[in-house]
Amino acid sequence: MAVIAIFSGSYCGGDDIASGIAEKLGYDYIENEILEKTAKKHSIQVSKLEKTLHGPTPFFNRLTREREKFAAYLQTTLAEEIQKDNLVVHGFNTLLLPDTIPHVLRVCIIADLKYRVNNAVKTDRISEKDADNLIRKFDSKSFQWSQFVKGLSPWDEELYDILYPMQDSSVEQAVENIIKNAQKDAVKTTDKSKTAARDFLLASQVNEVLIDKYSNLEVECADGHVTVLINKFIQRLEQRKKEIEETAVTVPDIKEITVKVGPKFHVPSIYPTDNFELPQKVLLVDDEKEFVHTLSERLQSRSLESAVVYDGEEALDFVEGEEPEVMVLDLKMPGIDGIEVLRKVKQSHPNVEVIILTGHGSDREQQLAEDLGAFAYLQKPVDIDKLSDTMKQAYKKIKDSQDSR
Repeated sequence: MAVIAIFSGSYCGGDDIASGIAEKLGYDYIENEILEKTAKKHSIQVSKLEKTLHGPTPFFNRLTREREKFAAYLQTTLAEEIQKDNLVVHGFNTLLLPDTIPHVLRVCIIADLKYRVNNAVKTDRISEKDADNLIRKFDSKSFQWSQFVKGLSPWDEELYDILYPMQDSSVEQAVENIIKNAQKDAVKTTDKSKTAARDFLLASQVNEVLIDKYSNLEVECADGHVTVLINKFIQRLEQRKKEIEETAVTVPDIKEITVKVGPKFHVPSIYPTDNFELPQKVLLVDDEKEFVHTLSERLQSRSLESAVVYDGEEALDFVEGEEPEVMVLDLKMPGIDGIEVLRKVKQSHPNVEVIILTGHGSDREQQLAEDLGAFAYLQKPVDIDKLSDTMKQAYKKIKDSQDSR
């Protein structure tokens, strides 16, 4: 029998429809379990996994590629789950399924805004304005995820076998109609469709082992034969091909593997260079907005990219979400001051190296900052070369510590 994959808008009855189908057919029903299993397997907090995947793009994602890595982990878990038949899958995760598995019926449950607002008002006993805001927030999150995974709107017909409008139906009718479609010969499990499901799992497993080391790879699989496409220029191409192949073949059940350049690969006119002495994740914290933006621009001219926040509370929130390597921290700020930020950061994230940069410090504060673990204590106005050298030294300390482990 089919695997039924349901993506739904908020307040469209998607939960009731998915659980109703599973109950009537006697199918297993999974939703949050995929996220939970992925988080457990990779020792990631569920909240962090969900925020990284379905929230705004993390600031440092260009460097950390956490969203791409987490999506690869999630896809492997999903691919493992759909190896069994008689299954209803519901939620954002279903957009990770390809259209190459014939016995997967892809369904979208949606309704017009009026229906959804009325449903929200009735269900949650909230105002129409609050309902409208909730729905728009959910749709924004859905759109960001769909764009990231598929490059399309989440309501695009291309993504689904069935696009079901709830303003014209009841939950019971939707359940019956989807079951009727799931029982058609076109979506019955066959040897060919099982092979396609196994190929999806194999491609996902290969992608997962590669994604920690390499970016811009595309993995395809047909009847156990894996092809890895390199879609971005890399130096020492033949050596990298060999390394990719050696990493990929650690995945069991591969019959054959081919690594080659993909259609997006091109050699740039100027070869990129990497400076491994510079921290890649820098946070500047200062309530003087003009000063900190000027500082960020001057550091950028020295190939030091940085994020900027303007007070202690923002700094602590930022560190929790996206741990920087080096933080440049002012002392005198409204609300939580620099000393308290330093204290909390070193308690919860001891690997972050903190450089104090202040125009109002004292010998007592300097001693306190050093006792709390500050890497350096600098006075404004600071020589930009001295600051960048201090940041390099702080990063060297981090790298030396990592190497020693």
